Parts: sequence; structure tokens; C-alpha cells
Amino acid sequence: MRPLRASLAGLLALSLASLAALALDFPALTGRVVDQADILSPAVRTDVAAQSKELEEKSGIQLVVATVPSLQGSDIETFANQLFRAWELGQAQKNNGVLLLVAPNERKVRIEVGYGLEGTLTDALASTIISGAIVPHFKRGDFSGGVEGGVHGIVAVLRTDPSQWQAQALVAAPKPRWFGEYVIMFVVFSVFLGAFALFIKDLIGRFLHPAPHGHYVKRGERSIYISPRHASGGSSSWGGSDSHDSGSSSSSGDFSGGGGSSGGGGASGSW
Repeated sequence: MRPLRASLAGLLALSLASLAALALDFPALTGRVVDQADILSPAVRTDVAAQSKELEEKSGIQLVVATVPSLQGSDIETFANQLFRAWELGQAQKNNGVLLLVAPNERKVRIEVGYGLEGTLTDALASTIISGAIVPHFKRGDFSGGVEGGVHGIVAVLRTDPSQWQAQALVAAPKPRWFGEYVIMFVVFSVFLGAFALFIKDLIGRFLHPAPHGHYVKRGERSIYISPRHASGGSSSWGGSDSHDSGSSSSSGDFSGGGGSSGGGGASGSW
């Protein structure tokens, strides 16, 4: 009888969770940035939407930022996962979507990752981005800076996936082994120069505009610099000092998910 009772209890819990998810009122997916909580500056909305569009055009990865005025009594993990599924972010066959969700009233933030990207944007990396590039800004009321820094960190990780470099090198390299090795060395050296240039840029930016320190994240034999980045549109406050239309987004009507799904990968944070 005990196994039967345990099974029934599990089914009941699952049913209640499903009913709670169905009761959630999600905003419409109107663009790459859905600022329902009205906490982002227009400049940051535009910048984040541009980064997201460029990422999708080059890799097929769909990145969306959403802010909500309330989690409606749900925890942020459930809300983010259900919102991700409702919007069907990412391509159907690749499940390569990413959702950055901010709930300012509950002081919660989450990076929800699609199935297909869990090996690249791991839970540990998502947690590092939240703690290093997002939360320090949020603690100072700078939502625009935190969101921009988080998106910058996410894009930096997704653009520097070692498996993609290896695949590109193997496709480009001719049969002679020595030439293939030179191609791989060239790719690695180019990536190192790019990372060094990004580090110098961020170092200069932090000198001119002091901000919370960024973080180096180890990925295999390389390190990725996750920068907090100051927002170009200034900071937001709990009182909503920015003057812009409430609930606006980066575009209207011509943006939709690609049929992707998420299994709950990612990380959450609070401040």
C-alpha cells in the first residue's frame, strides 16, 4: 500500500503544480525584450534587442529578456520554465532558447536555458553571470545595467563555445595533418586576441566608470571574462525614475518563438 500511496501523492503533487502553472497569466511575446515591469531604459532595450537579434542571426540561438511586475505567487523557477514553454523559445529541433527573467518586486532573477544549450550555458556559468554581472547592479537599483551586463555575459559564453571552434576547424582543415594543426592554432590564437581585447576594453571602461568587478570563468583550458558593463541609459530605481512607456518591448507583433522547450536548466538569484 505504501508504494501506491506514494505514487498517488506524487500524481497529486504533479497535478497541483500543473494547475498552478495553468493559472499563471503570462505576458505576450511581443519582441526580444518584454519589459512588463517597466524597469529598463529605452537605450538598454534597444541595445539588448540588437545583441539578441545578432546572436540569433549568427547561431540560431533565441535569447529573450522579460521583466514581470509579479510572479503571481509562484517561485521564479516554475514561472520562468512555464513562460519559456509558453513562448516556445528556440528552434524546435535544437531547443536552443535562453530566457533572462527579472521579477523586481520579489527581487528574483533567473536565466532559463533550453535543453540544447545546457552543455554550453551550464548551471554553474549561469549562476556566475547572475552573481557577478547582474546582482551587483540590482543591489544598487540599476536594473538597466544588470540586464545589459547579464545579456553581455550570456552572449559571451554562447559565442565562445569550444565545440563550435573544433567543428569549424575540422570542416575547414584539409587532409594534411600539419596544416589542420595550424588552422586550429590560428583559431585559438584569434580567440585569445579577441578575449584580450575585450579585457582591455572592460579595464578601460572600469577605470573611467567604476563598476562591480567582472569575473573570469574557466571553460576547459580557457577563461571567459564576464563583464558587468554599465548601462548606457543610466540607472533605474525602485521608484521608477526613468520616464518611458510602461510595459513596452523591443518590437511589436512580428516576433515569435520557434517551438523550443526547456527542462529547467539554468540558475536563479536574488538580491
